[in-house]
Amino acid sequence: MDNKNNKSSKIAIIIVISFIVLILISFLIALNNVGLLKIDILKNFNTTKKAELTYTETNNKIKEGIYITDVSEIVEEVMPSIVSITSKTLVRSGYFGPFSTNRSQYATGAGSGIIISKTDNELLILTNNHVIEDAEELSVQFVNEKSVDATVKGTSERRDIAVIAIKMKDLDNDTINAIKIATLGNSDELKVGNGIIAIGNALGYGQSVTTGVVSALNREVTIDNITNRMIQIDAAINGGNSGGALLNNKGEVVGINSAKYSSSVSSSSASIEGMGFAIPITDVRELVTTLMNGEEDKSGGVIGIEGYAITEQQSVSYNMPIGIYISKIVDGSGADKAGLEIGNIIVGIDDKEVTKFSDVTDYLYNKKKGDKVKLKINYISGRQYKEKEVEVTLS
Repeated sequence: MDNKNNKSSKIAIIIVISFIVLILISFLIALNNVGLLKIDILKNFNTTKKAELTYTETNNKIKEGIYITDVSEIVEEVMPSIVSITSKTLVRSGYFGPFSTNRSQYATGAGSGIIISKTDNELLILTNNHVIEDAEELSVQFVNEKSVDATVKGTSERRDIAVIAIKMKDLDNDTINAIKIATLGNSDELKVGNGIIAIGNALGYGQSVTTGVVSALNREVTIDNITNRMIQIDAAINGGNSGGALLNNKGEVVGINSAKYSSSVSSSSASIEGMGFAIPITDVRELVTTLMNGEEDKSGGVIGIEGYAITEQQSVSYNMPIGIYISKIVDGSGADKAGLEIGNIIVGIDDKEVTKFSDVTDYLYNKKKGDKVKLKINYISGRQYKEKEVEVTLS
């Protein structure tokens, strides 16, 4: 009897243990299936295990990481208003020696333009002056890759802008339907850090797009003794981009890109890394309207001098007043007619103190030809400087 009871007890214990083990295994397998347990019990019994890649599932709603800005819709909307400009300039060259000859040949240049207006007779395009300067022939290619000859409507060397015109009768219906008039924005509303888009005929390869931010505003840039205030951007501006559009995030034109100002000292077609420049559109809107109507550019009046600043250190060393020393006077200019002389030092303009050249150029920035300014001049009289006022008509 006791033996039977012992056997029954042992069997019961074995059944209970087996049942517990079965429940435990089922529980572990369940955990593994729902991802709470990373160990597969059955595989642990294998003596060899294959190497496997570990994948991470990506949630569709990414909360962290790099966001790529898509400007394709803006570009698609604006591209029909951007054109490529090809210029041909006559260049003379000669070979000297026993058989000296003179030859003439055409040099081809590439630039960009912005369609800004249309009349019954003309399509008007804004570009840089240096794109079309001295050109014998001008050709404009539109978004549909058709090309038409153009003529110069008006130019401003001082502001480096120009308007060229195409006769509407020279455009076919396909081109008329393909192109658009650009929308001009307000460059005064730009802030440092704003995102921008630049479109232009870079290096003559056709229209291309670069993006970036506004790096600085009202940046003074001097080329050929002419100082202009520019928008500095970090988008690439290369040769051929000149005259192209700088856009804000609404697709409005806020600037005219210029490779001339973005170039190195030695080459106007090589851009400086990370520094591009554009002419603020608001600064030249009134002038653009003038050029569109074929009227003369009267902006950017100049005194007609060249010179350099006398610093505080030079003033002490040479006993000279601080100001702008006149080293050259342009014949027939306002300075020439007013009787200014080489060696005179400009110390004031219309009651404003002058200590550096930008004091003069900044003040004249919005002046026009024919405007009058009063210059406070220091001149040598014996062994000392005396002061006088001279009225100069800007030329």
